[in-house]
Amino acid sequence: MGASKTEAFTKAQNEVADIAKALGHPARIAILQYLAKQKSCMCGDIVDELPLSQSTVSQHLKELKNAGLIKGETEGPSVCYCIEPKAIVKARKLLGDLLLNVQENCC
Repeated sequence: MGASKTEAFTKAQNEVADIAKALGHPARIAILQYLAKQKSCMCGDIVDELPLSQSTVSQHLKELKNAGLIKGETEGPSVCYCIEPKAIVKARKLLGDLLLNVQENCC
């Protein structure tokens, strides 16, 4: 596979792409929806809510964390996850700007 050449695009374009990639799986959407309802929760709580194994949930949490949409703090042997509010505000603006600029008409 060739290089993605991300340096050829603007910072905002790369940020939108990173967010879109993180949101590109329904399990990650479900995780964000679940975390939005909670103040915080442990990985095991999320595993109990989704029809996925613990290792799969952990991988999805890693993707969301890498994108900055959630944060995790170690509490003993577990990690407590929650929404990263500033990142959600930024994601809302970036995605909103993109979608507002898309024309509804097409050739």
